[in-house]
Amino acid sequence: MIKTLKSRNHTLASGQEQLKFLSNGIFGDDKLPTFRKKIEALDEFPLKPASIEIFQVNVGYMCNQVCKHCHVDAGPDRKEVMSRETMEVCLDIMSKTQIHTLDLTGGAPEMNPDFRWFVEEANKAGVQEIIVRSNLTIILANPKYRDLPKFFKKNKVRVVSSLPFYQPDKTDRQRGEGVFAKSIEALQMLNAAGYGKEGSGLYLDLVYNPGGAFLPGNQLELERDFKKELKNHYDIEFNSLFTITNLPISRFLDFLVRTENYEEYMEKLVGSFNPAAVKGVMCRNTISVDYDGHMYDCDFNQMLGLKVDQKAGQHICDFDLEKLENRHIAISQHCYGCTAGAGSSCQGTVA
Repeated sequence: MIKTLKSRNHTLASGQEQLKFLSNGIFGDDKLPTFRKKIEALDEFPLKPASIEIFQVNVGYMCNQVCKHCHVDAGPDRKEVMSRETMEVCLDIMSKTQIHTLDLTGGAPEMNPDFRWFVEEANKAGVQEIIVRSNLTIILANPKYRDLPKFFKKNKVRVVSSLPFYQPDKTDRQRGEGVFAKSIEALQMLNAAGYGKEGSGLYLDLVYNPGGAFLPGNQLELERDFKKELKNHYDIEFNSLFTITNLPISRFLDFLVRTENYEEYMEKLVGSFNPAAVKGVMCRNTISVDYDGHMYDCDFNQMLGLKVDQKAGQHICDFDLEKLENRHIAISQHCYGCTAGAGSSCQGTVA
């Protein structure tokens, strides 16, 4: 049996400890093939990016929730937040490049003290698309957040919201008691502001993560079911549903180890490897930035401490688009999560 990962202040193991754990044990000769071997067989190693289109900026790990599947290990006790100075560098980079999408995430990004300033400045600067990844309940967490739907509308923000299921029990088991009811109320507030309504131009997307050690179902079928159930029971409308595979990182990795599902889950990911998904993985068109300005190939690598290729520069103060678009993408066994089945990215399936 695999030993449970040792705990520390915030995560159940540091990113580097998790990475070492993922690289050992069940992978290697005469065991499960490494991700590198899989893509070498496709002549895709080293994995390289296409043009960078998305700047995914994590403005802090602070959150009003403590979700069981969270790969960021976010929560109310996390104090890491991005400074306004770092945000200014991000905006400067976007103004000088063809990167068209600013994707704000956390934690709960809205809890960063400079969150609204960042969104407003990005909107003034003409950023083509601003995405905010909201957990929904933040809108009701404090009176100061209740105007967020109007703020999002004013700044033409695309809202991407996590909702594990369209029924209370499954959602509350994954995200905490009472979360479903608060999420429904927040969605109704967003609908009242015009979000998710046909022809409004205000996009509201939902994100589905499986509640256990299994792959998500068919995205289009789940979207159809979500739309039907949420409309019939709560009169809620939304645009698209994105299904995202849970990657074996942080709290979900600990869950897999603690419940003795780790080996079976990794075997499932490897066995479901889809060569077609390799072409569409999000690290090919995205740069992930942490609260302190360091750059990663994706936010999963961010949680594991796997910065971008050192030759390309690892901090936004050294941003060089040409070098970044010619870098080698850092990979490990967790990458199987993005290439299993129909593939997985922050924009849903990729194959």
